[in-house]
Amino acid sequence: MAQRSELRNRLEAAIARFVVGSLEKSPRGLADRLGAFYGKVLDRAIPRLRRTAERNLSFAYPERDASWRAETIDGIFASIGRLLTAFARFPKINSANVGEWIGYEGFEHYRRAKENGRGVLFATAHLGNWELSAFAHALLTEPMSVVVRPLDNPAIDAMVERRRALSGNTLLSKRDFARSILHALKRNEAVGILVDQNSAADSGVFVPFFGQSACSGLTFAKLAARSGAAVIPGFAVWLPDRRRYLLRFYPAVEITGDAAADTAAVQRAVEAAVREYPDQWLWIHRRWKTRPEGESGMYD
Repeated sequence: MAQRSELRNRLEAAIARFVVGSLEKSPRGLADRLGAFYGKVLDRAIPRLRRTAERNLSFAYPERDASWRAETIDGIFASIGRLLTAFARFPKINSANVGEWIGYEGFEHYRRAKENGRGVLFATAHLGNWELSAFAHALLTEPMSVVVRPLDNPAIDAMVERRRALSGNTLLSKRDFARSILHALKRNEAVGILVDQNSAADSGVFVPFFGQSACSGLTFAKLAARSGAAVIPGFAVWLPDRRRYLLRFYPAVEITGDAAADTAAVQRAVEAAVREYPDQWLWIHRRWKTRPEGESGMYD
């Protein structure tokens, strides 16, 4: 990867501070409108994101027409705008008002998992508001550990990490996290990991995802088998009629110890949730970038 210039880092950090500051300081109604506007700006400013989403949706939903795909992609950028607004207002969200932003469904699945005493692995995804889900869980129930990938821009990364930790969560770097996860699970704690990203072929396995082969990392399944932790799919999805998010926990995924089969089971759970809310998943990610040997690239 080419080294980033200091000028680029400073420019990006300045834009990020402006966006976050405007959303944090504005009245809630105005912040909601600004968030929607920033989502549209992102769409216009980086057209390759829409092209990637179009390609992904054509791949995953071959039966749907161009109009449905365009509407779904519009929803993606609207979802990103809502995520930005909530993230910017983390300093204002506390145990007294967090219920205005999000509620629970399926909490009994988490409660039963905790009763087993071996910890909980949340299998989550870039669906709805993954930032708010972990942040709010710490306020509504108890702090947890969250596996994060450091951002390329160190100034933005520092700002993001400060906000993520405001509700008491522990951040674990994706570059060196396995031992920390196992220690947390041994203490019967919860750990959240995003499991819906493309993986390199040498560290993953190809499993079905929307009827197509998708390379998915094996580490999550291996950690689940080694620790005996319960695997709970959980996602914070936006409910337009309620004007707030719902943190929905699903029944535990059975872990067999077969890493490939368990990875496929986790991806099935993610796919099922995405199919419920297709306009809230991050289709702009090149999920099918790694292809089986002999197949041409999707995004060439």
